[in-house]
Amino acid sequence: MRIKTIIPRFYRGEIDLEVIARLLNDSESANQFHEWPSPGEMLMQFENPSVDKQRDICLWEDGNSQLVALAGLMIPEMGEDIAGILWFRVDPQTQGNNLETQILEWGQKRMGEVGRERNVKVRVLSGGHSNNIERIALLESCGFKIGRYFLTMERSLTEPIPEAKFPEGFTLKNIDNEADAAAWVEMFNQTFIDHWNHQDITVEEVKNKLKNFKYQPELSLVAVASDGTFAAFCDCQIHSENNELNGRKDGLIYMLGTRRGFRKQGLARGILLSALKLLKAEGIETAMLYVDADNLSGATRLYESVGFERVNTQIAYVKEIS
Repeated sequence: MRIKTIIPRFYRGEIDLEVIARLLNDSESANQFHEWPSPGEMLMQFENPSVDKQRDICLWEDGNSQLVALAGLMIPEMGEDIAGILWFRVDPQTQGNNLETQILEWGQKRMGEVGRERNVKVRVLSGGHSNNIERIALLESCGFKIGRYFLTMERSLTEPIPEAKFPEGFTLKNIDNEADAAAWVEMFNQTFIDHWNHQDITVEEVKNKLKNFKYQPELSLVAVASDGTFAAFCDCQIHSENNELNGRKDGLIYMLGTRRGFRKQGLARGILLSALKLLKAEGIETAMLYVDADNLSGATRLYESVGFERVNTQIAYVKEIS
């Protein structure tokens, strides 16, 4: 029986988190594709102070006030050409019913508001697993075009991990206080300035991350040059919720990069191997990551050289908003 009445509403705060977590878990269990972002990554957005919780998150309920869908937009705080990343999950029993189209329309409308308010160009970026034929057909029918392919890669941590080596003069440190925020932001923006869909981040964003009670400083590494310059970094994440749901012990290499001027010295390899050892020490059995299939810095080759293997492909679709 198809649900006839589906009503959107605002996110009401912590009171909604239990039903949201249930919907995400149900969707993840039923969805063989495991779309990005993961439930843990989505839940982190609810705690980000920069998110307008009344406008950047939307819930849909049926006529019995049961949650059947959830969507959110990750909107950069700055930039002249902004791509809002639209993620969404729908209750497996409610898929269809034109609901997914309504969600895409909501995301486009919200990004249109952002464009008018900031007087900037805006796009909506959404995507899915390359084998998710229904999701791909939906995006293409709504005018979205392929923007990029991303590989999901995994490495078993039960296999030996080579020792990390660094050039002379470089040391490793954890990012554990707000005094490091400005230097980290400068490094991040310089590292990814030439990458596809790069959006600068702000010092305030990093300070908010450092203050988040879920932040684990021991999983955030930076290679520091002898003059104090932050040269390379690797941020890891462990989402206990996902692991409990999937019966796995996975850790995510969330971000890894080397800033321009410090590349081709082995820093990325050294800090990646250090991160893998950290994850293993935390009891993690499998490390995973996402990488741009057309990455210009040779990241895919690096990951393969330390034992990562390609698992699947995610497709990023983009739509310009007039």
